[in-house]
Amino acid sequence: MKRDLTDILVCPTCRSGLTLEVTEEEGGEVVSGSLRCAACGEAYPIEDSIPNLLPPELRRE
Repeated sequence: MKRDLTDILVCPTCRSGLTLEVTEEEGGEVVSGSLRCAACGEAYPIEDSIPNLLPPELRRE
């Protein structure tokens, strides 16, 4: 995932902005980490450079 995507992504639950938390980065791309909503507290995982922005009740863990 490119870092600049955080400028356009919003929380699917409450539509607030998301904060990027990077666990692993490679070649300028975020490979793993999460996107966290400051408003509702929900976290959306990033795995293999793909953010999972499904609402919590629809996510498979």
